[in-house]
Amino acid sequence: MQKQLKAFSLLFYELFSFHRILLSVLMSVPLSISIAQPNLDLTDHTKISAKPIYVKQHHIHAFLPKDSEPIDDSSPSPDEDVLKDEIDTDISNETSTHEHIVSKGDAFSTILHQYDVEQVDIRQLIKIDIEMHHLQVGQKLSWTLNEGHQIEHLIWERSQSEKRYYDRTKEGFKVSILFGTGELYQKITKVVVNGSFINSAKFSGLNSQEIREVITALQWQIDFRKLHDGDYFEILTMHATLNGAKQHSDLLGVRFCNVSQDYYAIRAADGKFYDRNGSGLTSGFMRFPTFRKYRVSSPFNPRRKNPITGRIAPHKGVDFAVPIGTPVLSIGNGEVIVSTFSDTAGNYIAIRHGRQYMTRYMHLKTLFVKKGQKVKRGEYIALSGNTGRSTGPHIHFETWINNQAVNPLTARLPSMACLTGKELLVYLTRVKKVLFQLHKE
Repeated sequence: MQKQLKAFSLLFYELFSFHRILLSVLMSVPLSISIAQPNLDLTDHTKISAKPIYVKQHHIHAFLPKDSEPIDDSSPSPDEDVLKDEIDTDISNETSTHEHIVSKGDAFSTILHQYDVEQVDIRQLIKIDIEMHHLQVGQKLSWTLNEGHQIEHLIWERSQSEKRYYDRTKEGFKVSILFGTGELYQKITKVVVNGSFINSAKFSGLNSQEIREVITALQWQIDFRKLHDGDYFEILTMHATLNGAKQHSDLLGVRFCNVSQDYYAIRAADGKFYDRNGSGLTSGFMRFPTFRKYRVSSPFNPRRKNPITGRIAPHKGVDFAVPIGTPVLSIGNGEVIVSTFSDTAGNYIAIRHGRQYMTRYMHLKTLFVKKGQKVKRGEYIALSGNTGRSTGPHIHFETWINNQAVNPLTARLPSMACLTGKELLVYLTRVKKVLFQLHKE
């Protein structure tokens, strides 16, 4: 009995003061009633039956205050935050379909893990094809996910003459390997802007994949929503055929020209785009939206379950337990697309970085930026708070890539990179060849 009282006492004092007061009042009501009724006969022969309720240790947290939003709460939909323009509406960007060019330091498991692919799928694919451990820079992976974040179909383009297909079956995955005689040829396409970039590019003969690659390559240098008639692009692509059939095209380099300046993006051997001097085209991202890393009070978990109801209640970000008034920083250069109040998220901000990335910051006290404002990496955007549906001071921080929430602590984010040494020399040789092609027009 003493052990039970001690456990209850510890649990009681873990509650916030308000909850302790409320619980004390509720417990005192029956006692007051019994004292007010002295004629109530509770003799020794009276039997009082009570059914004990057992709560598992890992369920206790469900009854205690948390430094995050309620477990069944949902944050505002990203569809409401993302700018809707011609690029979003005219170019399909299904969150279930992804592709990745292998870069230096990439591994098969880490590439797929950041998109929350089922770990069992990753293990099965590596088990049936041990070569997955030996990805090479420049190879391409593309895959399609189902609603359960399971891989339905994956393609590994190992070279111009070999492609491997992995299809889900009831027993696991089936592998098919296609070999053939491949041919390569280069093509220069000139796109002159006339009203809409998308329509101008399509009119010039580019397909949706090629248009997306151009946007991705130049997303950090120009705003595709603010082009002018007469601006033009010179685009160098490499086309591949296999057994006589066209397979795909890769963007090698692009030059954008307007009345005041030319912009370049040229693909290096590592699959990334750099300028003519080998400098990266992004300013890089910080990992945390604060000056230092604070305690994570609630981790990223897209499959989080309510321990009571058993329903899926995804937590699409990371909660950092911070004191109210802690400076909140933008993790990268971008444009503020939301700065407002929500019943659930409280004061919150959404920032778009290029065309692929978006970050969101919730439960803030004070907002320092407005919608449409440009911000720099490390710039103050707000002070942390406890607004909206929150039971403790914290920052709820989300990172989205291609309209899909990823783990902010593990996702591969753009870095401030530049080529050096032998890699730079090889790249500069490639630059000369690409520029020669681009300036032919």
